[in-house]
Amino acid sequence: NMNLPKAPDSLCFDKDVFMKDDFDVDQFVAECRKQVQLEEMREDLELYYKLLKTAMVELINKDYADFVNLSTNLVGMDKALNQLSVPLGQLREEVMSLRSCVSEVVQAIDNQLAKQEDLQKKKVYVLRLIQVVRSVEKIEKILHSQNSKESSSLETSSPLLAGHILERIATEFNQLQFHAVQSKGMPLLDKVRPRIAGITSMLQQSLEGVLIQGLQTSNVVMVRHCLRTYATIDKTRDAEALVGQVLVKPYMDQVVVEEVVKSSPNGLQLMYSRLLDFVPHHCRLLREVTGGAISSDKADVVPGYDFLVNSVWPEMIKGIEERLAYLFNPGNPDIFYERYSASMEFVRRFERQCSSQASVKRLRVHPSYTSFNNKWNLPVYFQLRYKEIAGSLENAISDGLEAAPAGSVYNLQVSEVLWSCLMRCWSDKVYLSPLAHRFWKLTLQLYARYAKFLEEVLTKTPSPEVTKEPTRPLPSSASSTSSRTSMDDGGSESGSPASLSTKQLVYIAADIQKLQEQIPELTEMVRQRLEAIGFKNIAIVEDALTDSRTCLSSSIPTLNTRMTQHLTDRCCRFLKSASEVPRLYRRTNKDLPVRASAYMDNALRPLHQLLTDSTELVTASTAQEWLRVALSDCTQRYYETISEVLSSVRKMEESLKRLKQARKGAIATTTAGANAAPTDDSKIRLQLALDVEYLGEQMQKMGLQPSDIPMFSTLMDLVKEARELAEQNQ
Repeated sequence: NMNLPKAPDSLCFDKDVFMKDDFDVDQFVAECRKQVQLEEMREDLELYYKLLKTAMVELINKDYADFVNLSTNLVGMDKALNQLSVPLGQLREEVMSLRSCVSEVVQAIDNQLAKQEDLQKKKVYVLRLIQVVRSVEKIEKILHSQNSKESSSLETSSPLLAGHILERIATEFNQLQFHAVQSKGMPLLDKVRPRIAGITSMLQQSLEGVLIQGLQTSNVVMVRHCLRTYATIDKTRDAEALVGQVLVKPYMDQVVVEEVVKSSPNGLQLMYSRLLDFVPHHCRLLREVTGGAISSDKADVVPGYDFLVNSVWPEMIKGIEERLAYLFNPGNPDIFYERYSASMEFVRRFERQCSSQASVKRLRVHPSYTSFNNKWNLPVYFQLRYKEIAGSLENAISDGLEAAPAGSVYNLQVSEVLWSCLMRCWSDKVYLSPLAHRFWKLTLQLYARYAKFLEEVLTKTPSPEVTKEPTRPLPSSASSTSSRTSMDDGGSESGSPASLSTKQLVYIAADIQKLQEQIPELTEMVRQRLEAIGFKNIAIVEDALTDSRTCLSSSIPTLNTRMTQHLTDRCCRFLKSASEVPRLYRRTNKDLPVRASAYMDNALRPLHQLLTDSTELVTASTAQEWLRVALSDCTQRYYETISEVLSSVRKMEESLKRLKQARKGAIATTTAGANAAPTDDSKIRLQLALDVEYLGEQMQKMGLQPSDIPMFSTLMDLVKEARELAEQNQ
């Protein structure tokens, strides 16, 4: 490596860049141009070139003697090289010859090692085959010895002796199986295979016989030895299957009988109780031997067995699925609910009989456990409940604003039905925990459908489609005379009446308020149901129901507007009669008015009726706000009417004065006016003043102050001026 001379720090480039293997001139120039102009870069390059040149001269001067003597030292070098070439060639031939000899030796050794490895493998195969033959002969010798003892004795061998013999045979058979698998494909193995098959058949038959005998005689020692032998030959599943066939299946054949189950209303529960009795009454011995009982001696426990999961449970479920297939029919949701609930309670009680949590886990992943759960067609059950619950709400909606039955906390039938539907979703006879998510969705749908109905009723406009259950649409139950938007259709108008009465509007407001008050009750019910299945995020449920509360509240502004418009229209219909006051007094010679006009009572009657209808239904503040807004609108319109009347009276009065002045002169007119009776105009003004003052009195009786109606003070000023004019002309 060459060390470049040190360069000044002022250079626009790094000197080490020239030593890079991938140095590129174009890239170098481009990088430098980003920092300085070409002229400056050229100056830096010339400066560094001079430094390099100086460094090179110094290097040559340092080794000048070597440079000068270089040619002298090379004289005669070719002759020396020629002299070395001959001995080097000879050395090369000797090395090649030696290498060839060594390669031959190495190859010979490799061949010998390969032969030795092959012989070693064959020796292992032979030893395994010898072990197979020895194991077969040993087992056959044990069997021959046992048969001789049995034939020479009048009594059969004891269970303990039979158990020991089986364990000896099983231990030897285990080794036989291992060596037989390792010797697979060897010709000799094929010759002894029939003998192995005979031993296997004999061993299985003996084990089955001993296990059955031990269970029938309740011999703990015999069963323990037998199960340990099964475990030794890795056939625990065979033992469990045998127990299922011999011990469990006959009991199931007696208990799981369709005619017996159908013979009484609680036949299914009785059957499940008898099935659960099987474990404590018939599995005590097996549980004690395998550690499934509390009293089991841990030193004598035979591990690796779970008879409840692998023997009892599969036979129970097989019998139920084959002989009681009608149980799983979801056609009648009420009956389906009872059967499903009883079956799931049976499953829970069976799980409590399991010896450990590990056993419960094995049970829950067992194929028959999954099969039994899948037999219950819960989606179809929910669709039937969905049609039933949502359909009842749709029917109530189609009836419009019918009054609720006596004794209900609600005022409208549709509100009563909504709350009944919400409660039904989570009631004991309808709700099933695996369908919690579907019933939760239906709950939100019911609130949304009710809110949409209120919107349709209050606005009388077609409604958009409401989100529906995607799996199956709800059939429409609308009558031919009342179209509506249901949870399964989305384009028709609500069956709301042509006009809403004050009482109906009050009922709607009261029911909205009541439904909002009862949302915490529903929240608590949902919380209990969801916590029972391990759901922890209750906050999200509360938020969703808060949204439903908001959804109900969204109708309140429209309701308030509808109410105040309704009151205003009914009141103003009579307040317009103020324009008829002049006709009542002109040229009629009526007495001077002393009380308010009859139209005023008619105009105020809807407001008094509102107070009566809303008592104990909505808050007083709500009713007062309706009155305030309605009276504000009415006062505005009444002011316009009275202004027009007074303006007309004034014009008429001025016209009459001009006419009289033209006929008799100003003095005569004044004298006549001063001495005459009250004029018709005075009576008109006085009547209007009495009407407005009566309006103020009635407002105070309704609980409102004149200051609550800003326009009323303007109206009072107007009639005050009219009264003063009337008094001047009397």
